[in-house]
Amino acid sequence: MAQKSKAYRAAAEKIEAGKYYTPSDAVALAKETGSAKYDSTVEVALKLGVDPRKADQMVRGTVILPHGTGKTARVVVFATGAAAEAAIAAGADEVGGAELIEKVAGGYTAFDAAVATPELMGQVGRLGKVLGPRGLMPNPKTGTVTPNPAKAVEDIKGGKIEFRVDKHANVHFVVGKASFSEDQLNDNLRAALEEVVRLKPSSAKGRYIQKGAVSTTFGPGIPLDVNAI
Repeated sequence: MAQKSKAYRAAAEKIEAGKYYTPSDAVALAKETGSAKYDSTVEVALKLGVDPRKADQMVRGTVILPHGTGKTARVVVFATGAAAEAAIAAGADEVGGAELIEKVAGGYTAFDAAVATPELMGQVGRLGKVLGPRGLMPNPKTGTVTPNPAKAVEDIKGGKIEFRVDKHANVHFVVGKASFSEDQLNDNLRAALEEVVRLKPSSAKGRYIQKGAVSTTFGPGIPLDVNAI
């Protein structure tokens, strides 16, 4: 623990007090402050000027990162028949109907994303208590309830991420690994930020992106200059 604390302090010393960094400068600094022992994940947190209690101010969306996340997502698909066969061919890690639904109902959640065909959502809907808290519930708004699950699997494994504002109006998402080049991280970050900005609710008043930070796993937050976004 002491060694981690020392590494954290050394990383934090590279961040100037009171300074806000442009997205590209934050990315460069994140690569410097990442762990020397393993390939850290680069993450972004934004504080939005919305009221998540209002349905018309719920910010939720997806974006395909140009260079992926650096991690191959495990995807399960609730489908049968030809749709199931297509999902398997597309690289889904597990595909099934009633038997897979029962498995998940029993607590199985060793996957990163779940996709379902519309005809099975009546049965998948009862998995809300298991999948909902983990952000894994299929949803048509994010393309995970679809008659073409194969395409959804390809998108997710190709770098598609999902983000959703929480009850405190914060949004968190991953933009890659510290081993990515600065150009790759900048491309990913730009794509994600553009989508968040595009989804600004028309009813949201005042500054939309109020605060932001880039960080690596267990690393210090690097404050973003929101005027540069």
